[in-house]
Amino acid sequence: MAILRVAPTRAQQALNLLRAVNAGANACPCHSHTPGAHTHGPAPIINPFAGRVRSLATPVDHSRQKEYAFEVAASSVRFGPGCTKEVGMDVKNLEAKRVMVVTDKTVSKLDAMKQVIEGLEREGVEYNVYDQVRVEPKDSSIQEAIAYARPYQPDLFLAVGGGSVIDTAKLMNLYVSFPEAEFLDFVNAPIGKGKPIPGKLKPLIAVPTTAGTGSETTGTAIFDLVSRKAKTGIAHRNLKPTLGICDPINTRTMPSAVHAASGLDVLCHSLESWTAVPYYERVPRPRNPIERPAYQGSNPISDIFSLQSLRSTVKYLPRAVKDPDDWEAQSNMLLAATLAGVGFGNAGVHLCHGMSYPISSQNPGYKHAGYVTNVPIIPHGVSVAVTAPAVFKFTASYNPERHLAAAECFGVDISQVKKESAGEVLSEALARFLSDLGDQPSGLKAMGFTKDHLDTLVNGTMPQHRVLQLVPNLDNSGGEEQRQQLRTLFEEAMEH
Repeated sequence: MAILRVAPTRAQQALNLLRAVNAGANACPCHSHTPGAHTHGPAPIINPFAGRVRSLATPVDHSRQKEYAFEVAASSVRFGPGCTKEVGMDVKNLEAKRVMVVTDKTVSKLDAMKQVIEGLEREGVEYNVYDQVRVEPKDSSIQEAIAYARPYQPDLFLAVGGGSVIDTAKLMNLYVSFPEAEFLDFVNAPIGKGKPIPGKLKPLIAVPTTAGTGSETTGTAIFDLVSRKAKTGIAHRNLKPTLGICDPINTRTMPSAVHAASGLDVLCHSLESWTAVPYYERVPRPRNPIERPAYQGSNPISDIFSLQSLRSTVKYLPRAVKDPDDWEAQSNMLLAATLAGVGFGNAGVHLCHGMSYPISSQNPGYKHAGYVTNVPIIPHGVSVAVTAPAVFKFTASYNPERHLAAAECFGVDISQVKKESAGEVLSEALARFLSDLGDQPSGLKAMGFTKDHLDTLVNGTMPQHRVLQLVPNLDNSGGEEQRQQLRTLFEEAMEH
């Protein structure tokens, strides 16, 4: 007797797929950790999709405690040598009539700025240039920039420069779009009020000239709040640039020291987002999706970007620093910075950044080698990386597999390494990488910090709730236990 076989409908196919997925392992090997349990199975760790994130049969926690979802948002990105020349057409396509070009005194003299101005003039677009952006911006410099932009009332912002320029342009856009807001309204709590941005901003095009911050893809803007002796910022998806124009030609003018510092920021963006507490451990779940933070915790999509960025940075940063004419290395570092931006822009960074903010703000007088400046400066990437060996030694026991996967990116043979040694192994790999890179301080002591600074450094770190909540193994009660943990970490970071 002939058997009639009927092709499954689309609905049946979907159900079959879900059943197949549910038949797999019950947990993602990268995200199956339960705080307090330091044992993990031998599942593969490099592929963030090697298993499910969460069981589709897992019931939703209706108590509104732990998070159950994550969102991924990033700017549109155009990458390629010479693509800066297209910016005039982009502005025209966005139907902008009045453009505020934001840059700093150094970048205003570079070819990237020349290409931007020529593009705008070729398309007959009206523009106004603000070139007073401060490197490592302070709240006062941000407010000066906002005051400059308000009377002009641009309908598009165009940032040409590094992270300081792009972050300043984001905040100009925010407070021009919402002129009734007080400055601290959107600043991260508890330093500011932490209000969500209530609507869309004007278009922002970002043209990065450094390979570090990834600010062209993120909804984060950082500045120094002088009165609190700590850096803080604003993080919300609506701050994201509309378009990031990533032209490797624009990074060729970076001095070697800037390449190194910017690249170290990429390194820590990658490592911190890769090792952050997973999104589904974050509490509380938002009452409304608009309240879901930009920094959500590690998640399977961010993982892909973060791990690839880490591999590229370890491979190409030493070459980019050593040889400014190594075009392949320069281009790949810009790409790594952008990849890391997508990763940490949705997963978040954690303790290296949280500790870096008071380090930069409380600089005892250190002037980083290779920076042409008359004032003391700790470049952001340097302030972040100086604590990395201590930080990742501390966080490793939460998820040793992830830390070993990171160590493997540095060329470490992890085949015989025990899980309890993951932190020490990654810490040593990081210290060696920093030393081999050259001209990097061997700890906070080399920057002029002493034990007398410990309390103020801890005080500057404690309010960084946005990043501290993503730190594995950190007590987040805001009490004496957390204070002591941070103090110990600063002590260990005094010397590598």
